[in-house]
Amino acid sequence: MRELTYAEAIREALHDEMARDDRVFLIGEDIGHRGGIFAVTKGLLEMYGHERVRDTPIQELSLMAAAVGAAIAGMRPVVEIMFNDFITLAMDQIVNEAAKMPYMTGGQVEIPLTVRTTIGPARSGAAQHSQTLYAWFCHVPGLKVAVSATPYDAKGLTISALRDRNPVILFEDKSLYSNRGPVPEGDHSIPLGKADVKREGHDVTLIGLARMVHLGLAAADRLAEKGISAEVIDVRSLFPLDTETLVHSAMKTGHVVLLDMAVERYGVMGELASAIYEGAFGYIDTPIMRMGARPVPIPFSPALENGVLPTVDNVVAKVEIMLAGGL
Repeated sequence: MRELTYAEAIREALHDEMARDDRVFLIGEDIGHRGGIFAVTKGLLEMYGHERVRDTPIQELSLMAAAVGAAIAGMRPVVEIMFNDFITLAMDQIVNEAAKMPYMTGGQVEIPLTVRTTIGPARSGAAQHSQTLYAWFCHVPGLKVAVSATPYDAKGLTISALRDRNPVILFEDKSLYSNRGPVPEGDHSIPLGKADVKREGHDVTLIGLARMVHLGLAAADRLAEKGISAEVIDVRSLFPLDTETLVHSAMKTGHVVLLDMAVERYGVMGELASAIYEGAFGYIDTPIMRMGARPVPIPFSPALENGVLPTVDNVVAKVEIMLAGGL
């Protein structure tokens, strides 16, 4: 199978769906001539023109309102918000319009809207360009939320989102855009609501999203050197959530560590821990542990930025203590 970068995989998904369905169009800041701040939409303006690749002023609320209106009218808009920090400016349209309208009209109105936005600290983005805010949207009925960790998943989840009848928020980890991996050619979709076991194991389950999946895999390699077999699961879809896969793994290993680059307190990993406890309570041998970002704004300093998130060393140490009965 040929390899693409994470960014190329998303671009291919957008191109494929724009070619397949002329209702799909892109709207956002600097997505046209510049190709997006991370060059994900590079070349699409030349292929599809200004009617379907629409640059906008720096006004997230207005462009989201235009996209919601277009979705109501039968189009399939794809909104790019450069950094998820700025999605706060469009919250009214997402939370009170896009998520609610199908319910308030008794299903007479559909909102086939896709929102793409970036998450996570990377290269000294500092406090206003480095947050991870997906937990907010999981709390809102009417929205679907997905997070990709590999080029394979990035293409598949993007295509599924663009074909969905509901508003879907896609969170893309900016630190992964240059990562390469296998991606199928042609029609490749991954159902929303299905987690993926990236590595099988039997001693402990490591569950993560985005770059934390890769952190989990690196920790699993280190643990294997110590004779510990770690299963690594990529949640992929936060809502709908694949509780069955998470519970099945917890029942098998009896030990669970949840990895997140969002602030740990009141985060999505608390919900996952609750779901696992409810489904596998009699099989859990030690308390489920969460490892997330420290409760501070992301610092500008690279050294301090690196100190905010869990590390491989932290995860390995936590698992060793857990399996030794120290938790």
